[in-house]
Amino acid sequence: MFNKTTKPLIMGILNITPDSFSDGGKYTQVNAAVAQAGVMVEEGVDIIDIGGESTRPGAESVSAEQQVLRVVPVIKAIRKAFSKNLLISIDTTLAAVAEAALQAGANIINDVSAGQNDSNILKVAREYDVPIILMHMQGTPQNMQDNPSYINVISEVKEALENRIEEALSAGIKKQNIILDPGIGFGKRREDNLNLLAHLDQIVAIGYPVLLGTSRKRFMGSLCDVSSPAELVTATAVTTALGVMSGVPMFRVHDVKQNRQAADVAWAIKEAKENVAAKTT
Repeated sequence: MFNKTTKPLIMGILNITPDSFSDGGKYTQVNAAVAQAGVMVEEGVDIIDIGGESTRPGAESVSAEQQVLRVVPVIKAIRKAFSKNLLISIDTTLAAVAEAALQAGANIINDVSAGQNDSNILKVAREYDVPIILMHMQGTPQNMQDNPSYINVISEVKEALENRIEEALSAGIKKQNIILDPGIGFGKRREDNLNLLAHLDQIVAIGYPVLLGTSRKRFMGSLCDVSSPAELVTATAVTTALGVMSGVPMFRVHDVKQNRQAADVAWAIKEAKENVAAKTT
C-alpha cells in the first residue's frame, strides 16, 4: 500500500452515526452514504473510512450489533457502486464489527483503541491478512478529555505505540500490515496536539506508515477563534501539508478535495527538495 515513490493517500471520513461531532446524522441512510462516497471518489479519495460509532469526546459506546446494522449495508452498497480499487476501512474497536465489515467488502481495520478495547480484533486482522491502524489514545472516548496529562507527550506516545506494535506482532499480524496513528485530539491537550504535529518525524521514525487525523479538530478552532468544525477546512489542509513534509503517507479527512490538493502540492515540493539533495551528494 505504501512506498516512498507513491503520493500520500487520502482517507475520506464517512460516519454512519447520528452523533459524530462534525457530520453526525448526514449519512445514516444508505443512499446518502453512497452519494457522499461518490463525491469523495470524484475529489480523489483513495480510502473511505466507514464507522458506526462516534468517538468524539464524551460519546457513548454502541453495541457490535448496532454498528453492524449501520455499516454493513453501506459497505456492500459502496463496494457494488465503485471500482474494486477503492479501498474501504472499517472504523471500529470491536472484533465482531471488523469481521462483518471485512466480509462485506472492507479492506482495512481502523481501531482507535489499538486492540485494547477488544483484543480479538488483532486476531481478525491476522486471519484476514489486512492492514490495521493502531491509534494512541489516553483513556476512552467517554473520558479522554477529562484531564489528559503528559510529562513528555512525544516519548509517551511513541512508547505506547511501540507497545501496541509488539502486541500486534505477537498476535501474528505481519509487520507490513501495521499502520500507526498518534491520535491527535484523543486524550490530548492543545499543547500536546501541537507538540505531536511539530515532531511527526519522530512518529514516522518508529518505522511504520503513519496516519494523521486532524480533520476539523477542536484544538485548531481554539487557535483560529472559530467554533464551527466546518470552518476548519483550511486549517486541516495546513496540517496535511505539514504531515507530508514530515513523511506521513496517509491522511484521514472530512474534506477530500482541499486535502488532496494540499497533499499533492506538498508532495511535489518534497520530491523537488529530495531530488536536489540527491544531486548534491
